[in-house]
Amino acid sequence: MNANRCPVLDSSGRGIHEDAAKLRDQGPAVKVELPGGVHAWWVNRYDIAKQMLASPDVTKSARAHWPAFQKGEISPGWELISWVAMDNISTTHGADHLRLRRLIAKAFTGRRVEQLRPQVTGLVTMLLDGVENAAAASGGEVDLREQFCYPLPALLVANLIGMKDEQRRQAAIAMDRMADIDITPEEAAGILAGWRASMEDLIADKRANPAEDIATDLIAVRDDENGGAKLSDQELCDTLFAILGAGSETTINFLDNAVSALLTHPEQLALVRSGEASWSDVIEETLRVQCPLASLPLRFAVRDVEFGGLTIKQGEPILINYAALGRDPSLHGETAAEFDITRQSKEHVSFGHGPHYCLGAGIARLVAGIGLPSLFERFPDLHLAVEPHELQPLPTFIMNGHTTLPVRLRAAAAVNA
Repeated sequence: MNANRCPVLDSSGRGIHEDAAKLRDQGPAVKVELPGGVHAWWVNRYDIAKQMLASPDVTKSARAHWPAFQKGEISPGWELISWVAMDNISTTHGADHLRLRRLIAKAFTGRRVEQLRPQVTGLVTMLLDGVENAAAASGGEVDLREQFCYPLPALLVANLIGMKDEQRRQAAIAMDRMADIDITPEEAAGILAGWRASMEDLIADKRANPAEDIATDLIAVRDDENGGAKLSDQELCDTLFAILGAGSETTINFLDNAVSALLTHPEQLALVRSGEASWSDVIEETLRVQCPLASLPLRFAVRDVEFGGLTIKQGEPILINYAALGRDPSLHGETAAEFDITRQSKEHVSFGHGPHYCLGAGIARLVAGIGLPSLFERFPDLHLAVEPHELQPLPTFIMNGHTTLPVRLRAAAAVNA
């Protein structure tokens, strides 16, 4: 990156950690260029990011606090339009956000999460059976991301919302495309229209066929004429999509990163198997060193604000690099970039911090706490089918994971015997 000009944020996914390390020491935040020539403050320091996440003077609402969006200067075909145009719990601010969070939070209580344990266990068993069958058919090799990491959270969250298989498939296509930076304006506008259409179909279906699911519950709130905290039609549509995306896409990458870390650090896996470390250690260290969400577009300064001596002017976009925060040496020392499940402090903000802390954090930990030990108990000889450097990152600066996770279920000698 040229220090004399505003650096262009790498959209390939390959420089997520390297670029953050280079820029972290330049200040609390560094101005970077996003697709479409949009400039934003890129935050790679833990202390500054945590202050911003908790500050009432930093918002996620483009409608309320981004002048360029309000004036129509941001094209409907902008590559990142879906991330800022939605109107839901992830983009609202202040009283509006509190209203939506209260409506949705009851679906994610500790009691409701624990009730999911049998369902998660059943999904894990079903998917591991499928992994074994797929490997047997292919001679031992299987893409674990496609066969396990992807469908486990995707099926669970879709079931919670109340989606049919075809509705889930259409929404999954839209979610995958949202993280794709290298798209045309027409494709970007189509993605936004496409995922909203899929949610509108779901809402129409649930109005005709209500059931015990989150979609039906939120529709009931929307249609309750006596309720003082009603959801608008767009809030209802966009909130359902936000729950689906936040509950599945990030957990997919989380599982992918956890398995990848253990398979590339067999000495760490041995500590878990010997009882010297726990699966909770694996979960928290993975979240710290490989946050499944890299840089989530976008936040905005409500007014002129100062963080760590840096002034961000009212309305300026802010991009927090979650993938960099847990690796900040000022928090975790010189070994911050190393995967070490024995480290005493695994502090991170990979589920967010402040008003937008992830409601689904408990579900993600439940899924990992069942899925990871089940996977490694079922396949004790699990190992990568490629060299670690051959694993390809997702081609985006938004998500942090791999395009595929090729593995073999048993030692190569046993497969070839």
